[in-house]
Amino acid sequence: MLKRQLMAGTAILATAVMLAGCAPASGGTDGDGTGTVKMVSWPGPEGEAMAKVVEAYNDGQGQDDGIEVEMVLLSRQDTFSKETALMASKSSDMDIYWTASYNVGQFAASLDPLDGIDTSSYFPVAVDGLTYKDELFALPLDVSNHFLLYRQDLIDALLADPASVEKYREISAEVLGTARDPKDPQTWDLDDYKAMAAYFSQSENPESPTEYGTILQAKNLLYNTMVWNDVLWGYGGNWAEDGEAALNSEAAEKAVQLYADIYTNKWTSPDSSQAEFPETQAALQSGSAAFAIQWSAAFAALNDPEQSPEIAGKMAIAPVPGGQTHVHALSVSLNKYSKNKEAAKTWLSYLATPDAMTQYAEAGGIPAMPDVLEANKAINPAFPQVSESIAEYGYSEPVFPKTFQAYSKLAEDLSGAWVGQVPAKEALEIANNNLQDLLG
Repeated sequence: MLKRQLMAGTAILATAVMLAGCAPASGGTDGDGTGTVKMVSWPGPEGEAMAKVVEAYNDGQGQDDGIEVEMVLLSRQDTFSKETALMASKSSDMDIYWTASYNVGQFAASLDPLDGIDTSSYFPVAVDGLTYKDELFALPLDVSNHFLLYRQDLIDALLADPASVEKYREISAEVLGTARDPKDPQTWDLDDYKAMAAYFSQSENPESPTEYGTILQAKNLLYNTMVWNDVLWGYGGNWAEDGEAALNSEAAEKAVQLYADIYTNKWTSPDSSQAEFPETQAALQSGSAAFAIQWSAAFAALNDPEQSPEIAGKMAIAPVPGGQTHVHALSVSLNKYSKNKEAAKTWLSYLATPDAMTQYAEAGGIPAMPDVLEANKAINPAFPQVSESIAEYGYSEPVFPKTFQAYSKLAEDLSGAWVGQVPAKEALEIANNNLQDLLG
């Protein structure tokens, strides 16, 4: 074990040296406030959107500021690990790092707090998710949350047909112990979600127009913990209370058992055990599932006739049943060891303006600013719903140095229980102990 740790440490330092040698140091001098600002960005849609904002700044305001921003694309898969290597070597090569709500606590020791930058235009929950020990360590860019995405045509048909309503009442009585009338998804609680999953599954209702009611993102994957957390929070639970792990709660047991009941009763595809974002999209696009808890970024593709010809125009958005949605922000942070901090802060202050984030939205980003989203419905029809949902239902998980590891560990500990392979209490006891270790 010690040998492996030494080898890993050597590899990290070697990577840091290699990265530091790939490019010249930042322009300007410490305190000068001008010169080149080197900023890590994520390859992909976020990086492409940021490139347009950078170009506009360099051609306009940047010339007045005496600053040129240079984007550095490391790797979509390995950006965070490469940044970790740079931070470990206290490199000054990058002025601004690419970060996120789920790792800002881990990186905080290598970052400077963003004092003096106006954050009043952002969702408070996005700012909270980037705050550690009462200090803001990152500036929000793209915001991510979840919705219930559902087939409006199928729900309308159910609500309009008395025979279908009666069938739903029969199934809900079997599933919940009490008969319920079907509801508009805008008002579903988690019991409605469970009963609807049964009703729209042919294993329970042979007349269902879809094979399965829903699709669960139950693969052992840290991002799936974020989706399951909506159910945990929806039942009134949390990861921790007063710094102590709180997964030994009734709410946590109910949240795990809901997944297990849906999976073991075949109200979701058996492929749910290996499902994440793409598989959830595919299940909705194919018409095999009637609804799913899914990331907000999914909606536009589901209503695009070219990408989703079978269901385009039939999909609608509702709040996550239980009234809670995970929110995290992709973000940028100031390197503690930068030699051009004043120029970097000037650029970050520019990014924090509604004008800059409007440019970002126009280029394909999902800015963490409610007014910007609501004003740009023409760009993405889901923007107003994203704004409303985050403002009303958004929460952020606790921020601590090992938040990122906690997401992964919870997926590892709970994914078997999500699909009924491990008893809920047993899995939660393990998960609670491991979370406590990570909380410190």
